[in-house]
Amino acid sequence: MIIDYLDRSAAADYQADLCVIGAGPAGIAIARSFIGTSTTVCLIEGGGLTGEDRSQSLYEGSSAGSTPFDAGTSRMRVFGGSCTLWGGGCIPLANTDLEPRDWVPDSGWPLRYADLAPWYAKAREFCQIEPEHAFRPGTFDGPTPRVPLDLDAEAMVNFIFARSPITFGDAYRDALGQAANVTVLLHANVMELRASENATTVTDATIGSLDGRRGHVRARHYVLAAGGIENARILLLSDSVAPKGLGNDRDLVGRYFMDHPSGAIGSIRSEHPDRLTRPYERTIGKIRASVASEIGLSPAAQREHHTLNARVHPFAVEGDVPRGIRALRDVRAALRPPARDEATLLEARLSAALQNGPGGAAAIAMPQNLAISAMRLGLHIGDVIRAVASKVSDRPTVGSDRVELVGFFEQAPNRDSRVTLDDTRDALGLRRVRVDWRLTELDRHTHRVLGALTGDRLAQACAGRFDAAAWTTDVDAPSEVHGTAHHMGTTRMAEDATQGVVDTQGKVHGVANLHVAGSSVFPTGGWAFPTFTLIALSLRLAEQLRVLLSVAESGL
Repeated sequence: MIIDYLDRSAAADYQADLCVIGAGPAGIAIARSFIGTSTTVCLIEGGGLTGEDRSQSLYEGSSAGSTPFDAGTSRMRVFGGSCTLWGGGCIPLANTDLEPRDWVPDSGWPLRYADLAPWYAKAREFCQIEPEHAFRPGTFDGPTPRVPLDLDAEAMVNFIFARSPITFGDAYRDALGQAANVTVLLHANVMELRASENATTVTDATIGSLDGRRGHVRARHYVLAAGGIENARILLLSDSVAPKGLGNDRDLVGRYFMDHPSGAIGSIRSEHPDRLTRPYERTIGKIRASVASEIGLSPAAQREHHTLNARVHPFAVEGDVPRGIRALRDVRAALRPPARDEATLLEARLSAALQNGPGGAAAIAMPQNLAISAMRLGLHIGDVIRAVASKVSDRPTVGSDRVELVGFFEQAPNRDSRVTLDDTRDALGLRRVRVDWRLTELDRHTHRVLGALTGDRLAQACAGRFDAAAWTTDVDAPSEVHGTAHHMGTTRMAEDATQGVVDTQGKVHGVANLHVAGSSVFPTGGWAFPTFTLIALSLRLAEQLRVLLSVAESGL
């Protein structure tokens, strides 16, 4: 059942076998795994079924690093999590992402691809990706709708990602709401995980709503699945017994914070830009492709140049838009009802902040006069007819002015890149987050090498000229990158408790009944979109919890 904790008629306290904190993809995957079993599950979500400014404000924080970071717009507090806004990209990590690299400090996972492969298969099912899309380390298999370029393998390799057609909150809300053994609490914010006197066991989760309600959830096992930033924040806030925060005896909680930095590494001018951009477009007409190609640095290039992993995407930037096409777009905008509800406006604002293509945040369209736009459309209908002919011939309807090459980079594990608690407090009275996002010289070296290895080679593919961005050629220039909301590393996985917060099973070192799910456990992130891997790990954790709970029930 789904209960709104703001409803005063609902109980204040709850009890379950398993308490899962956070109803994003990780939390939903775990809770769904127990539907129909004898295990009772309480799934706690701080937001509601749709986005709300008041709940979203609890995510705000401060930025302390040299690279600005906005904690308030890089995630979404809602049932379904930040993947409410995702593009659906799924791809497994490569072997080289999981293995130690002697030029990358603190690299290497305590798991191998073989450990993840069966759970990737289950993640494919959970993401509702067709089973015909087989996968292997670092890629799905093709064919793709358009044939990718034949790349210079010494520098670049084509990888294929699959697209999930769902958002998890919409896809699994009814199943969770109808499950007799699952209770979903909305607007219930976890304020602290209270622990036993020696901080080796969680006794209950203190929850509160923005209208002042307070209560507790008691369970046998707890899973933190609140995201790469909030997982660390909740552990740090849980300091009643452990002064440094629960699981933080070695001062590792919140450290090694990583994202996938992104920035334009240069542009290509060409008479034939479509030769480069069309093979990597993610839509065919208005239909999103179920699989699409991406250009990544080859493993050989990474080894030779001692770089991190990275990919580059060629974005077509429109040239002059014919007057008829402009009028058609204006007519469509005028006919589109304006978004006035809070959830839609919030999603639009967050989507604009997370814009990963060229040109920065998406502009908000201004209202158009329908009559004037329709008249202009009639006067220039020939432009539209020519555009239709181009579309039928699988050519772009508007020519490109240039191609922007946008890099997406792995970030090196860095102990000093971290999430801590700020002195300011939110509406619940809890300390906000302070994100000190730091890049290393290895990061900056990777940014420069990606431009040097890919720019001219991709320009040759369309008989063009590459102009590198100044920050990729000047070793003294700061990197002009921004985050992509792929928060990782703050509760990293390691067999040795001195090297990580959780073990290979996702259990917090030293705390018997507390686990962490999500990309916060990633020791490194590759360039791969993290959702597919974090779901695989969550499904793996769910099976481990099933065993733990059944053993406890049997008394063995």
